[in-house]
Amino acid sequence: MFYNFFLRSFRLLLLPLSILFWAVLFVRAYFYQKQWLRSATFGIPLITVGNLAVGGTGKSPMIEYLIGLLKDHYHLATLSRGYRRRTKGYAFATSTSTALEIGDEPLMLYRKYPTVAITVGEERLLAIPELLHDFPATDVILLDDAFQHRAIQAGLVILLTEQSNLFTRDFYLPTGDLRDLKSRYKEADIILVTKCDPALSVEQRESIIQEIKPTSSQRVFFTKLNYGAPYHLIDNTEAQLLLTTEVLLVTGISNPAPLKSWVEHNTAYYRQLQYRDHHIFTTDDLNDMQAEFSKLTPGKGMILTTEKDAVRLEKFEKSIQHLPFYVIPVRHEFLFDEKEEFDKLVKNFIVNFQLRN
Repeated sequence: MFYNFFLRSFRLLLLPLSILFWAVLFVRAYFYQKQWLRSATFGIPLITVGNLAVGGTGKSPMIEYLIGLLKDHYHLATLSRGYRRRTKGYAFATSTSTALEIGDEPLMLYRKYPTVAITVGEERLLAIPELLHDFPATDVILLDDAFQHRAIQAGLVILLTEQSNLFTRDFYLPTGDLRDLKSRYKEADIILVTKCDPALSVEQRESIIQEIKPTSSQRVFFTKLNYGAPYHLIDNTEAQLLLTTEVLLVTGISNPAPLKSWVEHNTAYYRQLQYRDHHIFTTDDLNDMQAEFSKLTPGKGMILTTEKDAVRLEKFEKSIQHLPFYVIPVRHEFLFDEKEEFDKLVKNFIVNFQLRN
């Protein structure tokens, strides 16, 4: 509690830097408004999944959701930056790719969806032509975390914001978490309020919508996180998480709070080793995990990690194959029975785009 208070107080001292950052964002937006800077378009449906703030709002699970929705109907490709990879420029995932080469999230997607073209490139404008050259049959491109990349104009923009940290209540970096102008929310086609309380009421829903103030052409949806059955990191065998299970939770993600809450309410006890987002695990880290796991009750313990962390841990296969080291999948689940409406909006965008072109 003292740490959180200190952190908030320290960030308030950085308010002048936040004002300067806002000014830079404002000038940039003005240049695009006056068309002194221009956005490029492509003759293919582009769907952007992004947010206005730093941190985890559920972009990767939403990319996964869209893949599941569209992969049986279209040749899909994804394009992301490949955060914290050790390489530069455009690349695509192959059977020999590692997290260091393409990033943990792209590698995770490739392992789960090998028929989808998973690509990375920090300069999206340059990467898209290369992607289309390598995968000419591509029908739809999903742009992961590309809302700030205004050099490209996507046809459908899905903007994510957490219920616990709505962009309307946030402030600009470094005092707050916003990395783009609040007013840019109007450029989204769909606003997705994520990581919602599963018991969110209709009254709370309407209150949030009124706070966001969507335009007449925008649609606001609400999702919660739904955690699936844990599976072993090496052999993929599933396990059952019981109220008697003791867990060592290993995370290297930006916001592990929802997962911590879920584990706390579904197990007897948990310990946590928390690392920075996209942390590259070392042998010393593995030794720490084994030491912490040994503190759990024999026969009742399980090590649990996320799918993004798992691809950075699989290099320790020989050391962990005999440990109860499990991965917890997560996905978006729509509230208020609005899944079909969301799906229809996405599919109609693609169909209408193709008809126009």
